[in-house]
Amino acid sequence: MIKCITFDLDDTLWAVDPVIVEANKTLYQWLAEHAELFVKCYQLSDFEQLKHRALEVFPDISHSVTQIRLKQLEIGLIEAGYSAEQAVALSHQAFDVFIEARNQVELFEHARSMLEQLKASGYLIGALSNGNADVNRVGLGDIFDFALNADGVGKEKPHPLMFEQMLHQQQLRPEQVIHIGDNPHHDIVGAKNAGLWTIWVNLTQRIWPEADPADGDVTCLRDIPECIAQIAANAHHRATL
Repeated sequence: MIKCITFDLDDTLWAVDPVIVEANKTLYQWLAEHAELFVKCYQLSDFEQLKHRALEVFPDISHSVTQIRLKQLEIGLIEAGYSAEQAVALSHQAFDVFIEARNQVELFEHARSMLEQLKASGYLIGALSNGNADVNRVGLGDIFDFALNADGVGKEKPHPLMFEQMLHQQQLRPEQVIHIGDNPHHDIVGAKNAGLWTIWVNLTQRIWPEADPADGDVTCLRDIPECIAQIAANAHHRATL
């Protein structure tokens, strides 16, 4: 029996690239006003270079987009001439500005109505994300019962840890959960390897790139409830101990 539906967030319920573009612009504007030395040394386009630098120096934070962002800012601020203490303080202030803008998302068509339909059907609704969007700040806190992300878990999908923590915390078995996401490897392969049912959100009608297909796939979010019903009808055939 299916009891829980988990969702990836970025590029599953909204497009993330335009959100990050605008959030970076907002961040850079704040830095121009509060950290002049930084903008004298770096352009908006240099954020990507600083990200790579941060990962080279701190490879153990590769799972956490939050820590990467903080470290790229800290590195840039120190190299621009701020003391280490100033850089840490400014990086956290700047991140607060960034994360506020990063949560200003525009939901895909049918996203909220689909989620409301699933909630009304009695499913437990959860978020499993490699990113740092907050379901409360994006306006979906009334629907989601729980949320996990790679920063809090310590590993990013497709590593099984996030799926395992979810199952443990919610006291569920793998065959009681359907995971829904856009990324064939992170979401579908990761969830299948953990024993979950899967639905691939393929809004751009791509060709499936992996070996084993998802248990279902949709090209429009409004089709998710029907796809879940089809999987649920067969769910009693799978059981784990």
